[in-house]
Amino acid sequence: MAKALYSVGFWIRETGQALDRLGCRLQGKNHFREQLSRHRTLMNVFDKSPSVDKEAFVAPSASITGDVHVGRGSSIWYGCVLRGDANSISVGAGTNIQDNSLVHVAKSNLSGKVLPTVIGDNVTIGHSSVLHGCTVEDEAYISASATVLDGAHVEKHAIVAPGALVRQNTRIPSGEVWGGNPARFLRKVTEEEKAFFSSSAVDYSNLAQVHAAENAKNLDETELKKLLYKKNARDAEYDSLLNELNLPENVPKAA
Repeated sequence: MAKALYSVGFWIRETGQALDRLGCRLQGKNHFREQLSRHRTLMNVFDKSPSVDKEAFVAPSASITGDVHVGRGSSIWYGCVLRGDANSISVGAGTNIQDNSLVHVAKSNLSGKVLPTVIGDNVTIGHSSVLHGCTVEDEAYISASATVLDGAHVEKHAIVAPGALVRQNTRIPSGEVWGGNPARFLRKVTEEEKAFFSSSAVDYSNLAQVHAAENAKNLDETELKKLLYKKNARDAEYDSLLNELNLPENVPKAA
């Protein structure tokens, strides 16, 4: 009886996962079809399409739209939006744009100046930052929740402090830390901070490779890995479950 109940439970779980992949759900005694998600990580707008280097990482929940170029080894993390519809966005090599950040452009400002967004090489852009129609040079550091507005220019080895608001047409010179609302000069960048710029970019590039490999796995591989982690923890309940499953011959079962 227990074995029969287990088999039914296992069938329900597997069926639910299959329906989930088809855009369906099981709810109570009823199963109904939901509208499939319309999210696309890469999407064309007008005649413009994103260009992403094959060695860049774009998280599955990120959105890159229109005239956007992402360079070699760069990473666009979960929840980010890069919207190149009214103008272009360029992201150099080895740059990381962290979770929930927004990068947009302006067709022009009040004076008629065209305002794409240009981000250089090995730049770190912290979580939930906003970049709009601005330029950020190589190895600059935009801290979490900072906002850099139209026509602003952040030079190489400059730091924008957490939560700072860099107003329109502001230029932050190389080697300076700016912060506040509106952002103003705080101090000079230290040599230790300059060294951190490049190491931060390398660390994120390496971490992105791990996430890319994990996101490439199918559901079966992921589920099996979870079970094996539990087995290694010597959890009695999961050891029992592994004994019931028909695992591949090269995967050892619990003793």
